[in-house]
Amino acid sequence: MGMLELMAARVAGGATVEFRPTGSSMVPLIRSRQLVRVAPVDPARVEVGDIVLARVSGTTYLHLVSAVAAGRVQISNNRGRVNGWTTPARVFGICVAVDGLARPRVAGKVTGGSAGS
Repeated sequence: MGMLELMAARVAGGATVEFRPTGSSMVPLIRSRQLVRVAPVDPARVEVGDIVLARVSGTTYLHLVSAVAAGRVQISNNRGRVNGWTTPARVFGICVAVDGLARPRVAGKVTGGSAGS
C-alpha cells in the first residue's frame, strides 16, 4: 500500500493528516515535497478548484476537482490531464493547507472537527 492510500485510509477514518507528496503534476499549487494538510471532507460540498484526496479507478490522487455533475466528481491534475470521474464516497479529504498557508474556500467543507486539527 502506497503513502497516498495510507493517508486516504486515515482521513476516511476521521483524522486530519500532514504529509509531503512527491511529483510535479500539481505545480504550482503543490510542489514536490511541500507539506500538505488534508482533513476529512463532506464530498457533497466539494467544488471545482478544490484539491482533494480521492480514489479514481483504483488509484489515489491528491488532485483538483475539475467538474461536479450528476452525483459524480471529476479529478484532474494541474497540467490538464483528467484522471477520471469518481463517486462522492471515494472523495476522502480536502487539502486545507500547503506549507502552512491555508487553502481558499475550505470553510464549511471539513467534517469531524476543524481544519487545523
